[in-house]
Amino acid sequence: MPEVDVEEIVDHLSSEFKGALEETLRKFAPHATVDRNQLYKEFKRAIGRKCRRWESVPDRCVDLD
Repeated sequence: MPEVDVEEIVDHLSSEFKGALEETLRKFAPHATVDRNQLYKEFKRAIGRKCRRWESVPDRCVDLD
């Protein structure tokens, strides 16, 4: 199985992840106010605690073209 650099993926998609986190938070806690960047930093830390830097993924998750 190929491996991906999870940290690089999270960094590359940071704008999209920030938006998705903000959207999710608005859905589940519409009156909560949080700093989008602080929320993302904590999310990134949590990923670091739950995942290894390099994770194996199924072949179908990687397109080398």
